[in-house]
Amino acid sequence: MGAATTDISPAFRIPLRPLAARHRAAVALALGVVLFTDLLRVFLPSLITLFGRAGDTPAEQMGLYAALWFVIPFAAAPIARRWGARPVALGAAVLLVAVRLALQAAGGGAPQLYLAGAGVSCGLVFLYGCALTFPRAAVPAGLAAGLAASATGHLALGQVDLVWRDGVLPWLAVIALSAAFLWLVRQPVPVGGPAPAGVWFAFGPALALHGMYLATLGLAEHPGGEQGNPWRIAVVAAALVCGQFMMASYAARPPYRRWIIVALLPAGAVALAVSSALPFALFTAVALGGCLGMAALPAPTSPRRGGIALLGGMLMFLVAVFLYYAAYDTDLGFPNGVTPVLLAGTVAAAAAAAVRGRAVQHLARPRPRLVAVAALVTAALVAALTWRPLPAVRVASAGEFTLIAYNIRMGFGLKGTLDLDRVAAWARNERPDIVLLSEVDRGWLLNGGHDDLARIARGLGMRYHFAPAADPLWGDAVITNLPVRWITSHPLGRHDYPTGAQAQAAVVEVAGREVGIVNTHLQAPPGQAPEVAAVVRDLAKGRPVLLAGDLNTTPGDPAMRVLTAAGLSDPLTAFGDPLTSPADAPVERIDHVLVSPGLVVTAARAPGLGFSDHRPLVVRLRVTGV
Repeated sequence: MGAATTDISPAFRIPLRPLAARHRAAVALALGVVLFTDLLRVFLPSLITLFGRAGDTPAEQMGLYAALWFVIPFAAAPIARRWGARPVALGAAVLLVAVRLALQAAGGGAPQLYLAGAGVSCGLVFLYGCALTFPRAAVPAGLAAGLAASATGHLALGQVDLVWRDGVLPWLAVIALSAAFLWLVRQPVPVGGPAPAGVWFAFGPALALHGMYLATLGLAEHPGGEQGNPWRIAVVAAALVCGQFMMASYAARPPYRRWIIVALLPAGAVALAVSSALPFALFTAVALGGCLGMAALPAPTSPRRGGIALLGGMLMFLVAVFLYYAAYDTDLGFPNGVTPVLLAGTVAAAAAAAVRGRAVQHLARPRPRLVAVAALVTAALVAALTWRPLPAVRVASAGEFTLIAYNIRMGFGLKGTLDLDRVAAWARNERPDIVLLSEVDRGWLLNGGHDDLARIARGLGMRYHFAPAADPLWGDAVITNLPVRWITSHPLGRHDYPTGAQAQAAVVEVAGREVGIVNTHLQAPPGQAPEVAAVVRDLAKGRPVLLAGDLNTTPGDPAMRVLTAAGLSDPLTAFGDPLTSPADAPVERIDHVLVSPGLVVTAARAPGLGFSDHRPLVVRLRVTGV
């Protein structure tokens, strides 16, 4: 095998084995993508909870603030012309690592907000430098491998990334990852023309599509399931590692090109918008990798075009994410399911334009057996790390039970940190029989892609029942080990309010008696209160009923009178009328536990916790009859 000189600078012309150098460059790019997405999963929720203050800041201000960090990297272009692309990439890599290490120690608040934004800018400048220096043969495999590694690592960690974890082990893991990244990046870049602009532009839409559909647990289990299936999660991980990476490398090699149809990607996005079925996720992952590989086929062009295309594609990522999730608070005039389809169409169009009328050009060829073994090992590891036995049903012998009602704000506390484990630890000490949660996120990219419900239920050692509201990955939940006789969800009318709502109705058994539970988060109380009252009346036939959750209603509001007219009373007034919102300095009670005859509240309080913008309600109830 012949030797080759490397890098655009004579100072780096060192003989290297071409195969090893090409693969090393791909791994360096993949690790850069992992670090970048790690920071992105902090930046997006920090934008909502810290800068946006959960909706208090106007949307246009949040958009401008977010766009600032995506526009700053365009300043790298004149710097690269003046000092060279290689120093820009190396400097950005060092800053990216420095910001990531600082973020590990930030502890939330303003430091987290600004460090995460700076880290996103550093990551984009690094990728800009890669677009100017890295050879075409390493780029599609590196981008696909980075996306796959980021998603599978996120799944293996239970969707609680290292940045949210305390202790020595997360620090050691971040340091090891950062050291490996810097060591690989500082190595000479192998010779070869840069990748075309199309593949770099496609990375932004591909990243958005990846975060919405392929990097969350929501795809791997049915939203209403009691427990995630570890083998379904493992199959998704294997498809990401093997299918996506292999297709990115083999897309241009006959006969594979003949059966890779770029239409598979938008078709998969359309299918996933309708149903998060596992087969749709698998062929979408494979098609995404194939399209990235095909987009790298044209002969190399000016590297400057690739750098600007990368930054332009990331701006498209930002706009797409804002449009997709803004639809839950604002009527945009079109369904947000159109956004992922347009993203998939953009990536597919880049691939189609690359192969039209051009001869096949071979990219880096991986070793199929090695990749297959890696995929199987990854799948087994992810399954082992995510599997938990289903907790046993516990029969209550006494006629009393403890209930917690908590709006958890997607798991983010007042400091903007992910406090899911802290919520679970506190709730476990309360020894609840039933936990009712509102604003449960099961994998939104905007909130970092975390499965709040599975994490809290795991910490409590309890079963869960999810009720989708806004979409299949956002809603309310009941967590309990008491016998559940039946449970269902009633969609509520929107009443000109875009965010969806539901009323989760369940019947549990307490000491041989049935108790009805209605768990809801009202978004438009004047219109939805009568609908919930009807659910309560229907459930109260032959059993006592309680209604709990974030009702967005104070005791004196007209909506509350509608609920009390359904036979419910407000027992918390006898226990000091504990205030719940906002959590740091509450001035009103909009979270409630209302009961019908047959239930008596013996204790109630609202602990002053900062794990959400609401305080939880902890209530002790006794069943006295029907």
